Amino acid sequence: MRLHTLLGKRQIFILALSLIYGACDGAGANSRNRMEPVYDQKTGKLQLLKYDSNGNGKIDTWSHMEGARVVRIDLDKDEDGLIDRWEYYGPNQKLEKVGFSRMKDGKEDAWSFAGPDGSVSRIEVSTRRDGKVSRIEHFEKDRLVTAEEDSDGDGKMDKWETYDGERLASVAFDTTHRGTPDRRLVYGPSGTAQLEVDQDGTGRFVAVNDKAPARPPAPR
Repeated sequence: MRLHTLLGKRQIFILALSLIYGACDGAGANSRNRMEPVYDQKTGKLQLLKYDSNGNGKIDTWSHMEGARVVRIDLDKDEDGLIDRWEYYGPNQKLEKVGFSRMKDGKEDAWSFAGPDGSVSRIEVSTRRDGKVSRIEHFEKDRLVTAEEDSDGDGKMDKWETYDGERLASVAFDTTHRGTPDRRLVYGPSGTAQLEVDQDGTGRFVAVNDKAPARPPAPR
């Protein structure tokens, strides 16, 4: 997945703005027929630009504007009446993040961010779909490498995942709410699992075995 796959949409709006502000050839007239600008009644500035990108008579793209500056672009790519992509732009008109709906129901619940090469470097997820980020996934060259999650909704990360290629290599948990993991499951390439503990919060995990069982976590 690359965040710049729909950057052409922004170029459409830049072209559209130039058409609105003066182009008058045949192509400009045709494009204007597919656009509906909305202006702020108090300031007269362009506020919203509705656009029919494929010319089928149905609006599928909405550009939220501050005058000539694009702030956000909403897209209904499959034209089912629900927004399925939200593009956010900074003051320099660069794409900062892309929102999407994991349930494909028009409710924005995840956001992707691009790295220097244009590939996804991070995805933030609202697992409870309340607008609050509760899971963050980190990518390198479009591959998931680590993730952290607030599994109990207290606003603090308490679960950490690491990946080795396509394989989940370990999952660590903070069962005592101390802010760092105290339990970790380490998975082998063959599917084996080893429980490790860091009872004292030093960052050093010790494997649990029958001779040295882990102390139970303190009551919350």
